[in-house]
Amino acid sequence: MLAGCASTHNSAPIRERAHTASDKVAAGYYRIVPGDTLYKIAFEQGQDTLDLAAWNNIADPDRIRSGDVLRVQPQPKPVVATTRALPATATVETRPLAKSATATPPASKPEPTVPTPPAVVEDAPPDTWSWPLRGPLLARFGDGLSKGIDIAGPRGMPVQAAAAGRVVYAGSGLRGYGKLIIIRHGKTLLSAYAHNARILVSEGQNVARGQAVGEIGDSDTDRVKLHFEIRERGKPVDPLIYLPNAG
Repeated sequence: MLAGCASTHNSAPIRERAHTASDKVAAGYYRIVPGDTLYKIAFEQGQDTLDLAAWNNIADPDRIRSGDVLRVQPQPKPVVATTRALPATATVETRPLAKSATATPPASKPEPTVPTPPAVVEDAPPDTWSWPLRGPLLARFGDGLSKGIDIAGPRGMPVQAAAAGRVVYAGSGLRGYGKLIIIRHGKTLLSAYAHNARILVSEGQNVARGQAVGEIGDSDTDRVKLHFEIRERGKPVDPLIYLPNAG
């Protein structure tokens, strides 16, 4: 699915290691390696980070351990066997039992009180988006296998955060993306900025809309450009739906 570079960045070092038979995992699972974050793994697998956390009972998405094995595909739903009712062959007449004169109805028990769970406060999605880079549009969402848009620009031009959020990945661990920045916006949205020449932010850092997060380059690609994606619940969506009109 992805192909390319394995350079490193100080904020998310990727250490190479020999692969052995013990590193192999079953289909639908992934072994964490140094430099991974749950957001990076979810992005690579095309899944929602919250789903990965739920499938693996991870309370804090910012805390995962190298060497652990994660489920990265949903658990298959069990097949429930159904039985067909047999037609009745005879009708049996029944009569109600006579009530005892001394019988008293059982005392009714009060229904147990179910506590109301506290309301979950969702992180609000951004109200406003802006272009991460102003330049000619080289590729649109869906062109070939593109999961985002490609924007041209001169090498070293600042790449800006398209919306306010928190940096959840900054490094070179995803093949085909070069020096990559992933920013989380609310609970369900991520934006990604690939092929940077330099990364100017670190993981865990809060950024404002329009803040420079990188510099356009050609890391792991054949020309200077920014590859920009927006993902909703782990799935790529057309960034032009969110970005203001170019005019």
